[in-house]
Amino acid sequence: MLHINDLVFRYGGRVLFDHATAAFSKGWRVGLVGRNGTGKSTLLKLICNEMSPDNGDIRLAGRVRLGRVAQEAPGGERNLLDTVLAADTERAALLAEEETATDAFRIAEIHERLIEIDAARAPARAARILSGLGFDEAAQARPCGSFSGGWRMRVALAALLFVEPDLLLLDEPTNHLDLEATLWLEDYLASYPGTLLLISHDRDLLNHVPDHILHLENGKLELYAGNYDRFERTRAEKLERIAAQNVKLQAQRKHIQAFVDRFRYKASKARQAQSRLKALAKMQPIVAMAEQEAVPLDFPTPDQLAPPIITLDGASVGYRPGQPVLRGLDLRIDMDDRIALLGANGNGKSTLARLLSGRLQAMDGVMTRSPKLRVGYFAQDQAEELDLNGTPVSHLARLMPTAPELKLRNHLGRFGFSGRQAEVTVGSLSGGEKARLLFALISREAPHLVILDEPTNHLDIDTREALVQSLNAFEGAVILVSHDAHLVELVADRLILVKDGTARPFDGDMDDYRRLLLDQGRQARREAKAEKAEAPAGPSKKEQRKAAAEARAAAEPLRRKVRDAERNLERLTAERAKLEAEMADPALYDGRPDRLVTLQTKHADLAARIAATEEAWLLLQEELEQADA
Repeated sequence: MLHINDLVFRYGGRVLFDHATAAFSKGWRVGLVGRNGTGKSTLLKLICNEMSPDNGDIRLAGRVRLGRVAQEAPGGERNLLDTVLAADTERAALLAEEETATDAFRIAEIHERLIEIDAARAPARAARILSGLGFDEAAQARPCGSFSGGWRMRVALAALLFVEPDLLLLDEPTNHLDLEATLWLEDYLASYPGTLLLISHDRDLLNHVPDHILHLENGKLELYAGNYDRFERTRAEKLERIAAQNVKLQAQRKHIQAFVDRFRYKASKARQAQSRLKALAKMQPIVAMAEQEAVPLDFPTPDQLAPPIITLDGASVGYRPGQPVLRGLDLRIDMDDRIALLGANGNGKSTLARLLSGRLQAMDGVMTRSPKLRVGYFAQDQAEELDLNGTPVSHLARLMPTAPELKLRNHLGRFGFSGRQAEVTVGSLSGGEKARLLFALISREAPHLVILDEPTNHLDIDTREALVQSLNAFEGAVILVSHDAHLVELVADRLILVKDGTARPFDGDMDDYRRLLLDQGRQARREAKAEKAEAPAGPSKKEQRKAAAEARAAAEPLRRKVRDAERNLERLTAERAKLEAEMADPALYDGRPDRLVTLQTKHADLAARIAATEEAWLLLQEELEQADA
């Protein structure tokens, strides 16, 4: 299906692809792996013709629909469900044409095609995908523009999955997801009906989804059968074989060299010695696959504190007085604890992390902290606060102004910033390097408790493994919020589920939690399939399509009324939002009072019109559902 032939590509003076070749077949699910900066994302751009190779080519067999998440997150006033539905351009075009078509034969063709592509079930399928990615029914009805950038990127992913392209290209799709959505996506992609090329550093995702691994290293591509664990074993075996061959080769060289040294000046052996010298010259060492040294991550050892270091007793926490996000919190943390916070985004995991870090205070109840407790708190948005013109050593010096430079450099070296690496500008660092710098900054005072909120988003697999080892060797307490199930499984020994406005211990391990979430998703899909399969036997498919087309044509006037009501409701809602924004301007309350009265009257009128329109829309929708039944 996809053929990469002798690909050469240079970027910024670097050779990213050096006569690289690979090919895979239709229906394969391929994981693309390699160290950060090797060119994985560039390869996707080359496949999509967003960049042109310097040499070689990339060919797709036949007419293949490519799909890749849009770089710009969707926005605007269109709600999430309609945004996802609009991604199916054929369905959207047919529905738009249906509104204006007058020819009876064309209307019948449109209706027949809509039935063929299962357009009637599209909203339900789109809703299931959005639900799996963390949007409940209420959220699906909200405008895209009302969500943050990370959530809107989830909508872009949902739209792509809904379209089901022949070749699905995904670049780190879990970066904006929580653990729950990641597990859903893992299950969804494992049965994806098309071909998949997936860039990820999530080990569990790479083990459960791909049936092949494409490894990018030193400008070359090498394809391995199996998942990531099998790839690692196969590659390790290759390295061992190459090492053994080189040992054998060195022994042969030593033996030949000894013969040459002994007989090169004897006339009777001169010819043989010359022959051996030529053989020796040809015996070059076998080039080993590069094994880059893992970047160090070494959290300093804190002094010990008497347990417990933190206790919560009936505590509540939130951001507005009288409106707690979490309540009834009972928790004890000791220095040997390894805790992972589970729960969907928006349930309060980060709020609990901020409470434990001291960035939020308990609203009520009791929270007790050891007076000497030092906390290191990592959050992804901290990377945005770094001075791009500064250096790792200047950042640390600002936080530790009295520390000698040698101490600063020694600490930075624990996290891979040694020598000149400590003096590069932050703006030139990769996302993973910025994450390592944050690890260094938050641990500068040897904290007793390390709180990590999504620490792995920009870390490659090897650095994630180094983080696992470092946290397991750390002699303080660890609290994790992460979508990386592999990290949670290897580090955490206590699971806390943040849900329904509180936090409680989860009785089980990560396998139990994964089964709980996936069973819920699979049950929903089974019910949908069963509903589709229950279509009664009887008329032929052609007769069914004809009858459905006739019924759809008969219901068309009612359907248009529903759409008109929806548009009217959207228009009124937009007017109200604009009016509310005007009323929120503080300057309004310092001006003429009659202007405020006018706006308040208009707002009340809009509210009444919206309520009446909603009621009319619901009645029309109910009538349409009965007509379609």
